[in-house]
Amino acid sequence: MRIFTKKLPHPDLPAEEKAQLLQNTEYQEMMVESTFMYLTLDLPTAPLYKDEKEQLIIPQVPLFSILAKFNGATEKEYKTYKENFLKRFQLTKLPPYLIFCIKRFTKNNFFVEKNPTIVNFPITNVDLREYLAEEVQAAHTNTTYDLIANIVHDGKPSEGSYRIHVLHHGTGKWYELQDLQVTDILPQMITLSEAYIQIWKRREEDETNQQGA
Repeated sequence: MRIFTKKLPHPDLPAEEKAQLLQNTEYQEMMVESTFMYLTLDLPTAPLYKDEKEQLIIPQVPLFSILAKFNGATEKEYKTYKENFLKRFQLTKLPPYLIFCIKRFTKNNFFVEKNPTIVNFPITNVDLREYLAEEVQAAHTNTTYDLIANIVHDGKPSEGSYRIHVLHHGTGKWYELQDLQVTDILPQMITLSEAYIQIWKRREEDETNQQGA
């Protein structure tokens, strides 16, 4: 993965001083190559208020909207104690398996908050070719992924519980596991959950041909 980083001047500085700083080398965009164990997907900020019926609004977001973080063009601001940076990300390789970690939890000095936003995602045929750098796309014959496992967090951060949805490859059926309980589940029900961690498997050539037959 390529990570492009640009340091930002302090927002309280006068405009002229900001313009001068942006000419310095340390404020120019830098690129580094980095390996990754999983991809962190950022959720949009959840609404703080109830709707007119006094019910909490649970927003929804498409998977491809939060995957845009890795398209090489989308910039996001990252803040540290002393400095601010703009970063953008671009994939240079797609492994046989991909792990998505949907960032639901944020921690401050007092407590942990959970974002309940529902991510709308298909469980098959997720093509990630557009997130690859153009010069490496030709080296990737297969860029389509299918979901094989989905870990869900239910409830509050401190009192919640976990469930896992697992695809049985031999039968093509989905099962839900929680503690010692195992039940079958319809695929369309999986997409309604508060997905937290997902495992995706790249479709190989023979699998692609079978799907298209």
